[in-house]
Amino acid sequence: MSQVLDSYHQWLEGAWLTFRLTVFGGVLALVLALLFGLAGTARSGWVRALNRVYVEFFRGTATLVLLYWFFYALPLIGLRFTTLFAAILALGMNVGAYGAEVVRGSIKAVPQAQYEATVALNFSPFQRMRRVLLPQAFALMLPPFGNLLIELMKGTAIVSLVGLVDITHVSKNVQGSTGQTVWSFTVALVLYFVIAQVLQLFVRYAERRVDRMLGRRPSREPDLGTVAAGAPGAGVAG
Repeated sequence: MSQVLDSYHQWLEGAWLTFRLTVFGGVLALVLALLFGLAGTARSGWVRALNRVYVEFFRGTATLVLLYWFFYALPLIGLRFTTLFAAILALGMNVGAYGAEVVRGSIKAVPQAQYEATVALNFSPFQRMRRVLLPQAFALMLPPFGNLLIELMKGTAIVSLVGLVDITHVSKNVQGSTGQTVWSFTVALVLYFVIAQVLQLFVRYAERRVDRMLGRRPSREPDLGTVAAGAPGAGVAG
């Protein structure tokens, strides 16, 4: 175990690269999700078609194949990317396709009465989306976005196949130099878990902030008296 921990500087560098890939890939995924998710709610059939092409292609393609495509195939036709940028593109475009469906579904889930109220107030389509629909839909997007962000973080393990020294790559290096297979991959598991918990805390914090902005308050667990008073057959004295 001590031999594995002696390589702490390698572990820290690998964890930092994994975190950077998660953040940059998550930002790209969020931008693409909002762009194509909004396109999926457009009135124009051509705009909605763009959403379907993007979502179906990148959602139906393995992230590893996308990475190889950006890193090995595109340079053959003159498009060259750095290894880090190719990894961010592959991760962000894949997860962004799932996120686009989350955005589209969340906007559609806003009650119809909210949309009708914006029409009655003579809001333009842009005002409807910016002031009413999107803020409420964003609260619905956050939990699934949090799940997608953690999935993206776990998906960064594939970048070791193109030479990036992330947590997975470090675990293989340490295992090869020390022979400590169990402890090497145990440390990798713990690091991935810690990063996932940090991301989850960030998402939970964002959820609370959005709820406060929308005037919502977290519900409290009812006490036994409240449950009994609201139970079927419970009458009101008086």
